[in-house]
This record gives sequence, structure tokens and C-alpha cells, in this order.
Amino acid sequence: MDFAYSEKVEDFRGRLFDFMDTHVYPAEPVYTAQMEAAGDPNHFPQVIDDLKQEARSRGLWNLFLPDSEHGAGLSVLEYAPLAEITGRSPELAPEALNCSAPDTGNMEILHMFGTEQQKGEWLEPLLEGEIRSCFSMTEPDVASSDATNIRTRIERDGDEYVITGRKWFSSGAASPRCRLSIVMGVTNPDADRHRRQSMVIVPMDTSGVGIEREPKVFGYADRGGHPQVSFDGARVPVANLLGEEGGGFAIAQARLGPGRIHHCMRAIGAAERCLDLMVQRSQSRVAFGRPLADQGVIREWIADTRMEIEQARLLVLKAAWMIDNVGTKAARIEIAAIKVVAPNLLTQVADRAMQLFGAAGFTEDWPLAQLYSMGRWLRMADGPDEVHRRSVAKAELGRLEAGAEFTL
Repeated sequence: MDFAYSEKVEDFRGRLFDFMDTHVYPAEPVYTAQMEAAGDPNHFPQVIDDLKQEARSRGLWNLFLPDSEHGAGLSVLEYAPLAEITGRSPELAPEALNCSAPDTGNMEILHMFGTEQQKGEWLEPLLEGEIRSCFSMTEPDVASSDATNIRTRIERDGDEYVITGRKWFSSGAASPRCRLSIVMGVTNPDADRHRRQSMVIVPMDTSGVGIEREPKVFGYADRGGHPQVSFDGARVPVANLLGEEGGGFAIAQARLGPGRIHHCMRAIGAAERCLDLMVQRSQSRVAFGRPLADQGVIREWIADTRMEIEQARLLVLKAAWMIDNVGTKAARIEIAAIKVVAPNLLTQVADRAMQLFGAAGFTEDWPLAQLYSMGRWLRMADGPDEVHRRSVAKAELGRLEAGAEFTL
């Protein structure tokens, strides 16, 4: 395995670091001010549009998509270090590059499984950054960590599908720019448990689609929210089916594999920013007659953080390499492992940084509390830690037959 950055990747990294320094970081207080002035948590501030135009002019657009016609033509391994850089400013950078979730996963689904009509109607405007989308899989009434529990029904009636059910944590659904949801539901309840579900495209202005409420996460009202969405007999054309009936579970797995790489690398980038702030703070603050950086415990925290980040990054890069070289299915255990490691890394590092900062670390004056929140909810998003640990353990237990004699 070779994780060295190619000349192409180094070029992208250089341009992206410059964009972050000259535009993204300076835009953070502007973004906050514009959102506060609007008084609407779902407002689309002008600064985001300005960043998108600047990123596009620099060729920093749709970097996640391996298709060179629509994206940068980068492999998963090549995109991973770029996703990490955007994680340093997760509120602004991913969207500025048109590389933010859940749009990236939805664009990948449409690219892989969409018909020409679906691509023209939905994929093209998503690629242009003209609209947003959401992904409706998780449900409030069942343990959605087991996707086969899903109850939302998708029933065929002539040339239409009728969708009935409730979803929640459909991130971004409350944004006025969110024009479609990719909905996973049961089309055949009598089929094999992994062939019961299908996915359909549901425009958000479809009759019967409504946002019931917008729960906050750790008190944060994220732009676009994480709404609970009802589908009360919503009707869409049969042509809105993605792939084939019964293929929903397989499509979900295809979507979540690369998406977890993106999440994990952004988490590592966020941890890197926490570390930068820890170092700066420790060198500038004095306690008990000397800089915090001279305190032994602080040096331990900084050293441990650097080592933990490096370990996590290598594991994520290995998973990315495997997706590129042997496929998502063969890399499923590595993907499960990083989905546990990277969010826990960010949570721990952000917590450590807040402890170093003292009370200031809990305030909006610094991004630490928000990054801690990001790490903590990532331990649940795309499947909770326990499900991924279960997969890793199952693979390990399967390597040896029960009762097999262990030999050195």
C-alpha cells in the first residue's frame, strides 16, 4: 500500500490550503454575523454563495466525484486528504466546494443508479450547486441501526408509488434549497429481509410531504436542520425509482462506504484544528508562573493527540486504498473500524482542547464545543459505534472455527 500524495493531489492540497487561509477562515465570523442578522437557522447567507463562486473559479469543485466529466476525477484515496482539509471548517468548507453531506452521497447514488431522466432532472442541478437534497432512511419509531427494521411503505398504485411513513434526522430537509429527498422504504414486506426495501426520489414539494419538527442536536440549530419528515400518502411516478425494486439495501451500502471515508477524514481535519488551537493556547497562556506549554500534563496531551491523529489517519487511508483497489464490499471491516475510530478521536481531542482552554473552550468564541458536538453525533450518524464494533468482532470471530486449537 502506498499512501504518498501524487503530484495531482499535492496541487489540489496547495490550492485548497490557500483557499482555506485566504477565504474560508476569514469568512467564519462573517457567516456567524449573517446568520444572526437573518434570525433564521435555515437562512442561506450570501457568504456561502461567495465562497462557492470563489472555489469554483479555483477549480475546487465536486472534488469527491471520481467521474472526471463532472468531478475532479480523483479516487477515494486521492480525495481523502482533501476531505480532511475541509474538516477544519466543517460549517463552510465542504459546502463551498459542493462536497457536503448528504448531497455527496445522493449525487453518488444518482450517478451510479439514476436513469438519464433522473440525472438530468436532479443530478445536474446538484452538481451545479443550485439545489440541496436530503436522505430519508432513519425512522423515529424503530431501531434504525438495523436498516431492515424500516417501516415506511412504498406501495405501487398503477404508474405511481405511494409513500407512507415517518423519517427523522433527514439532515438539511428544512432548507428552502432542499428540493428532493431520497427515501428508503419497504416495497415488498414478504421478500428476504435484505430485499424488502427500495429507494425512490421524492420532490420536497410533493403533496403529502411535510416537516413535523426540527429537533436540535446538543442545542445547535444546524442550517437545514435534522427534521422529522412525514410522508402521508405522498405520490411520485414509478420513474422515480432508483435502481430496481428490492435494491434499496444494496444501494444504501454502496452510498455509505465512500461517505464514511468522507466523514472520517473531515473528523480528522477537525481534530487537527483542535490540536493547532491547543498548541497556540498553551504557548500564549501562563499559569502558576510559566506557560501552559511548559506543564508536563499539557505536553502529554499534545503528544498523545498527535499520535492518535496519525494512527487514525493511516487507518482511514488504508480503508480508502482498499475501496479503490478491492472494492467497498471487501473493505467493509476497515470501513466499520474507521467509523468507530475517527469520531471517537475527534470527541476525545475536542474534549481535551476544551479542558486546556478552560471555560472559554465552551463558548462560541472558539469552535471547540461545536467540533466536540460534531464528533459525538458522528458516533451515531451512518450507524452507531456498537453496530460497527459488532461487524469487526464478527469478522475476527469468524477467522477461527469455534473450539479450534490455538497454536503459536
